[in-house]
Amino acid sequence: MQKFKLMATMSAGLESLVAKELKDLGYQVQTENGRVKFEGTMEDIYRVNLWLRVADRIKIIVTEFEAKTFEELFQGVKQYPWEDLLPYDAEFPVNGRSKNSILHSVPTVQSITKKAIVEHMTEAYHARGYLPESGNRFVLETAIDKDHVMVTLDTTGDSLFKRGYRTEKGGAPLKETMAAALVLLAHWFTDNPFVDPVVGSGTIPIEAALIGRNIAPGLNREFDISAWDWFDPAIGERLKAEARAAIKLDEPLDITGYDIDGSMIEIAKANAEAAGVGDDIVFEQLAAKDWSTNKINGVLVANPPYGERLGDEDSVRLLYSEMGAIYRQMPTWSKYILTSDEGFEEAYGERATKKRKLYNGALKVDLYQYWGKKIRN
Repeated sequence: MQKFKLMATMSAGLESLVAKELKDLGYQVQTENGRVKFEGTMEDIYRVNLWLRVADRIKIIVTEFEAKTFEELFQGVKQYPWEDLLPYDAEFPVNGRSKNSILHSVPTVQSITKKAIVEHMTEAYHARGYLPESGNRFVLETAIDKDHVMVTLDTTGDSLFKRGYRTEKGGAPLKETMAAALVLLAHWFTDNPFVDPVVGSGTIPIEAALIGRNIAPGLNREFDISAWDWFDPAIGERLKAEARAAIKLDEPLDITGYDIDGSMIEIAKANAEAAGVGDDIVFEQLAAKDWSTNKINGVLVANPPYGERLGDEDSVRLLYSEMGAIYRQMPTWSKYILTSDEGFEEAYGERATKKRKLYNGALKVDLYQYWGKKIRN
């Protein structure tokens, strides 16, 4: 089976998590800013789309070359055997990016890439007139960095954060990929309790349950590659059947989510049901300041409101202060709190064990980590 040069893309700061996911799936990786490169077959492309929890997309690296003129770009794109990837009726939109390069006009880069592919395809398919573009979607991107051109083909379609379970979002939702990243960064073991005290639409505990149950995050959706004529649909059917068989149905889980807003609790319950983990999470309406526990060795992961979200810095800082007062009474628990508020530690009342810079969309945020001192049960 043909091997492709591939890359997974992700939000800045999450490269090491995706690299580990790929290594755990058996791939050799090369990590760069915002992407992790590896090699694989058609089957591998589907498998990683199905199983990666933190990546946004899986792309085929179609061709790479140097170009300092638009003619070099045109010829470099045109010489690739596009008929090997694109059927005659393929719909192939072209996106573009350029950084630190002579060819800095992105619209022109996109236009020339498209023109070169059309010219090659017209010759290859002995087409008369125009290409219909009435068939399946093949989304291409020409990215130029320091005059190095990389043309990629997106195999994913809708971003991998779209798991298919979120029926309603509520306000300021956290992407599923980021929620999964927070759970993985917390190093949660399924025999310990897991709590989200400001649960919102339920994304963090749902991703924890999917991890705890070993449910493939892409199990309830499809990918662009699924519709391509050179992809065997039997591969996807087999890999999904294997994923269903790998679900750990008997693993006991202790996952709880709380929110002061009762309507958000109902949304969270509906989302958990849609994800197939409705019976694995207990959702309750409760303010963060009113929560306490006698359990030990737990993990708490929270994405509380920040000033940008609430528009009320005073109430946000009060919430942080209340959280700190409660959580300092839980020395065996590890707490992971995500916020863009640089005054968080002062309001919380304690410096973090470790702080990690991440991006929630375009917003720079920090993950404040307070590691618990575990004791044996």
